[in-house]
Amino acid sequence: MIADILKDAKDRMDKSVEAYENGIAKIRTGRAHPSLLDSVQVEYYGSLTPLRQIANVVAEDARTLNVQVYDRSSLAAVEKAILTSDLGLNPSNNGSSIRVPLPPLTEERRKELTKVVRGETEKARVAVRNIRRDANEKVKALVKGKEISEDDQRRAEEQITKLTDASIKSLDERCAAKEKELMDF
Repeated sequence: MIADILKDAKDRMDKSVEAYENGIAKIRTGRAHPSLLDSVQVEYYGSLTPLRQIANVVAEDARTLNVQVYDRSSLAAVEKAILTSDLGLNPSNNGSSIRVPLPPLTEERRKELTKVVRGETEKARVAVRNIRRDANEKVKALVKGKEISEDDQRRAEEQITKLTDASIKSLDERCAAKEKELMDF
């Protein structure tokens, strides 16, 4: 019973850390990375389609993405989708592909993005703490139902706290790495 609660808490905490990583990966650092355009949806034959399904996105160099569209008739639609996305990018169409230059980040914008990363980190910490609270409540319910002893409860709560501390430490390390990446020129 306790093992199940601990395994569930660990799985949920790992998923929270993974979701956090995916969230901060989308925060632009000034370097071109194909995943930057993952959120772009293109109007393609009457339905919204993810850009990855109708084009190949590669990083040409540190500041430029190149989008090779499979169906050239959709070139204008892809260009429009990138332009109207909330990424603030200005694509240029050369007739066979689309080049997306990434403007360098200003110092002010870097500081704003650092604040965004810290905010996301705090949300992830809160999620991990909520998982800890839920796990502790399940353990207390087992004590109340006289399924485990109070000594077992204490040991289980210590293990849950260790899991929580490890997850929060992992979040803090990832936050520090992302902040360093943002502030590097």
